Amino acid sequence: MITTFEQYKEEYKKSVENPEAFWDTIAKQFTWKQPWTKTLDWNFEGPDVKWFIHGKFNITENAIDRHLPAKANQTAFIWEPNAVDGTNRVITYQNLHDEVCKLANTLKSLNVKKGDRVCIYMPMIPEAVFAMLACARIGAVHSVVFAGFSSSALAGRIQDSDCKVVLTTDGAYRGVKDIPIKTVVDEALETCASVEKVVIYKHTNTPITINSERDVIWQDVVPQASSICEAELMDSEDILFILYTSGSTGKPKGVVHTCGGYMVYTCYTFQNVFQMNLNTTSKDLFWCTADVGWITGHSYIAYGPLLAGASSVIFEGVPTFPDAGRFWKVIDKYQVTHFYTAPTAIRALEAVGLDFVKPYKLDSLKVLGSVGEPINEEAWQWYHKNIGKEKCPIVDTWWQTETGGILISALAGVTPTKPSFATLPMPGVQPLLVDEKGNEISGNNVEGNLCIKFPWPSMIRTTYGDHDRCKKEYFSTYPGLYFTGDGCRRDENGFYRITGRVDDVMNISGHRIGTAEVESAINTHNDVVESAVVGYPHDIKGQGIYAYVIVPSTTKDHDILRKEIIAEVNKIIGPIAKPDKIQIVSGLPKTRSGKIMRRILRKVAEGDVSNLGDTSTLLDPGIVDEIVKGKL
Repeated sequence: MITTFEQYKEEYKKSVENPEAFWDTIAKQFTWKQPWTKTLDWNFEGPDVKWFIHGKFNITENAIDRHLPAKANQTAFIWEPNAVDGTNRVITYQNLHDEVCKLANTLKSLNVKKGDRVCIYMPMIPEAVFAMLACARIGAVHSVVFAGFSSSALAGRIQDSDCKVVLTTDGAYRGVKDIPIKTVVDEALETCASVEKVVIYKHTNTPITINSERDVIWQDVVPQASSICEAELMDSEDILFILYTSGSTGKPKGVVHTCGGYMVYTCYTFQNVFQMNLNTTSKDLFWCTADVGWITGHSYIAYGPLLAGASSVIFEGVPTFPDAGRFWKVIDKYQVTHFYTAPTAIRALEAVGLDFVKPYKLDSLKVLGSVGEPINEEAWQWYHKNIGKEKCPIVDTWWQTETGGILISALAGVTPTKPSFATLPMPGVQPLLVDEKGNEISGNNVEGNLCIKFPWPSMIRTTYGDHDRCKKEYFSTYPGLYFTGDGCRRDENGFYRITGRVDDVMNISGHRIGTAEVESAINTHNDVVESAVVGYPHDIKGQGIYAYVIVPSTTKDHDILRKEIIAEVNKIIGPIAKPDKIQIVSGLPKTRSGKIMRRILRKVAEGDVSNLGDTSTLLDPGIVDEIVKGKL
C-alpha cells in the first residue's frame, strides 16, 4: 500500500513508464490457478483490451476463501436494517463463504451454468451480495438491476441479456415505503421469455403471487443446499457482470466487466484510496452508502472491500428516515471509520441544519469519501467541518460505470486534497486533456475534454451484444483515446477538477462554462438547497444560462432571492456566468442513482416539451410536470 506522497510519485512514475510490469507485480498478490502468459494486449481502435491473458482463477476464492485461515471469524458485513428498532445482522467471512456456496449450489440445481446470465433485483440486504458472489462462484454472469426501476425498465434489461434466472424478494422497505418487489418482477416477466426460474427471498412477508412452474422460495431451498461449492475456473477475460447505465438517450447500455482486471483494480484502488488498516486486529469499518444496483455498490461494497479482507456496513434504509440524523446515528452505533457517500446526500443533509448532527460524536471517523458527481466547495467544507471535525481527509473520487474503479482521487492522508478537486490520477491511469479537435492540451492551468490514453485493468470491454455501440460511445470521438465524456480543468499543481459532462458545458458568448461551476456558485447562497443549470438558445449570447433552484418553502421573496443568487455568481465566477433565468422548483428530475437528467431540463428551457422521453424511471416522475408548468 502507498503510504507517503513521495512513494505515490515513485509508483506513478513506474506505472507510466512500464505499465505491464507495474500491474504484473500487483496481480501476483492474488491467488491464481494458472498464471497469465501475457500481461496486456490492446488497441483502442477495436476497441480490444485484454489483461492477464490466459490467467485462470475465480474471483470469489480471492474475495472469500483466501481470507478464511486468518479471518474466518472476522466481520465481512454488518447489516443495518431500514427500521431503527430492527435487528441487525453480523456476517463473518465464514458465514459469507457458506451462504454464497449454498446459493451457488442452488443455482446449479436450477440448471444455471457458466456463462448464463442471472438478473438480481433485490433491495439492500446481505442476500443481494450473496447473489452476486454465488453467480461469480459458478461462472454465471450477474446483471444487477436497482430494485426501484419500473417493470418496463427491468424487462428491457432482462431481455437485452437473455437472463435465465431472476433472484428477487417479496418486498422491500425504503424509508416509510413498503415496495412490492415481486409484483414488479411479475409484470416485467410477462415479456421476458428467457426467464426459466425466479428465486424469491422472503424479506417483508408481503403477499405475493406464486407461479408454481417458475417460482421458488429461497428459504425452501437455499438453507438445505451444501455449503461446499467448488469454484468454477474462470479465464481472466471471461465476463464477470453486465451493468446497465441509463444513458441520456436511447436504450440502456450493458457495460461489460471481466474477471481478472476488475479484481486486480478494484482491490488496488480500495486499499490505496481509503487507506484502511486491514490487520486481523484492526477495528476499521468501511461504509459505502451506495446501492449494489450501481457500480459504486459493485466495486466498493461487494468486491473491493472483500478482496482486500475488510469489514463493511450494508444499509437498507435512506439517510432521512426516521430523521436526517440516520447516517450519523449509524456511524456512532458501529464506530464506522471510513464513510463513502454522494454529494447529493451531503447537500440534502446540510440543508436540514446541524440539529441532526449535534447529538452524535462521529469521533470514530478517520476518512470521508465522495462519489457520483463533482462535490461543490460549499458541501465539501460542510462535510469537512461538521462530519469530519476538520481531522478527516476527504477523498473526492472520480470514476464511471465504464471505468470499473476509481481513476482520479486523493489517497487518504497520503496525497494532497483540494476542495472540489478529484486531484491526482491513480497509478496506472494516464489522463490527458484535449481540445475539440482532439489535440492534446499540455501543461497546467488548462481546461479541456478528459480522455485516457492507456488502458487500465478494470476498464469496459464492450457493451453487451453491441460492440459497435461501445466503440461509438467511448472510442470514436477522439480516435486512439478513451473519451470520458467529461470536461476537466488541470490547475497550477496538476490537480484535476471535473467540470461536468461535456454536453453539460455551455458556450456563453464564446466562453465555455461548466454547469458544475455555476451550480457550485449558486449553491453557496444560504437559501439554496440544490441547483441545476443548462444552456438554452439566446439571441445575443448564443446560449443563455437557465437555472433550476431548490429553496426551502419558507424562503424570502423569490425576486429578491434571484437578485441575490445573481450577485453570488457574479462574485464567484463573474458576470459572464450569471443566470439569465432562475426558476424556483421543489425538486429536480433525477435518476434513482442521483444523476440529474439535464436532457429534460434542457428541453424545458428550450421550450421543447413535446417529447421529453421516458420519465418513468426517474426518482419522482411528477417533478417534470411541475417544472414544465413553472417554466419562465
